[in-house]
Amino acid sequence: MQLGMIGLGRMGANIVRRIVEDGHTSVGFERKPHHIDELKAELGDSFDGTTDLKEFVAALETPRVVWVMIPAGATGAVIDQVAELLEPGDIIIDGGNSRYHEDIKRAAELSPKGIHYLDIGTSGGVFGLTRGYCLMIGGEAEQVEYLDPLLKSIAPGIEAAERTPGRTGAPSTSEQGYLHCGPAGAGHFVKMVHNGIEYGAMAAYAEGLNILHKANIGASHDAEFSAEETPLEHPEYYRYDIDVPEVTEVWRRGSVVASWLLDLTASALYADPNLDSFGGRVSDSGEGRWTIDAAIDTGVPAPVLSAALFQRFSSRGESLYADKMLSAMRQAFGGHHELPQK
Repeated sequence: MQLGMIGLGRMGANIVRRIVEDGHTSVGFERKPHHIDELKAELGDSFDGTTDLKEFVAALETPRVVWVMIPAGATGAVIDQVAELLEPGDIIIDGGNSRYHEDIKRAAELSPKGIHYLDIGTSGGVFGLTRGYCLMIGGEAEQVEYLDPLLKSIAPGIEAAERTPGRTGAPSTSEQGYLHCGPAGAGHFVKMVHNGIEYGAMAAYAEGLNILHKANIGASHDAEFSAEETPLEHPEYYRYDIDVPEVTEVWRRGSVVASWLLDLTASALYADPNLDSFGGRVSDSGEGRWTIDAAIDTGVPAPVLSAALFQRFSSRGESLYADKMLSAMRQAFGGHHELPQK
């Protein structure tokens, strides 16, 4: 099959590489010519690209399959532009992290034109080229079935994980790494919750490892009591000089908290044990917020995911004013004067 890819950044280009390696062809659209040139030199006649959207659409076989893999903020405008150039029967895929609300709206707008729309939540990041991409798909079942050869090439495959005990017969698509989750928006809804869980899992590892990092605080504890800070009651309990990178290594082997995320954490700590190359500022791209919105709308308690999201806000200095306000109140009622941190 042929796939048209709009956006040849890390994920878009690697999806193209995976399908070409599996015998498919691709046409790419990218505003930066050097991305096109690099892929063309690497993939030869199996790939062609252009910086002109009309040329891109004209180069595609019908029915055209156009995968949009760009930042969510620009996705809507690009879909509108490409839709004006397409014909009934063509397919648009949003493979980024758009909000599922927008998918429902876009599918409804494109339907009268005869253009099919799929939202595909795509997980795999920079390792997707070799590991494959986990695909969570929303849209019409008929179009998902039509695209099965491409989806199968992009996904990790059955060998990516041991088969769940009790499953027999032919592997399902989910066992191969891709799943039709439901109608328009369902794919991005599942990916949204996936990323919300990711926030919580990351926060749990970070907080736990921080406790291990501070396990030797008793060795440097000042025995003098201070009216400003709660004293460490038992310094003798906290005299462990724990090698945190080595702990992550041992947890990777046989522990119930082992995961690919822990593998990546161990790798980061091996390269930079004290994390000196990181500033501690953690961004959020929207999916965590949308997950909490959905939890509120549906009345589902999500305290862990909420706390993880708010911690990201705090890491960016968004709690500084509140922290200063706390200091001001303590000084006002108790005379506690806390100097600004340098």
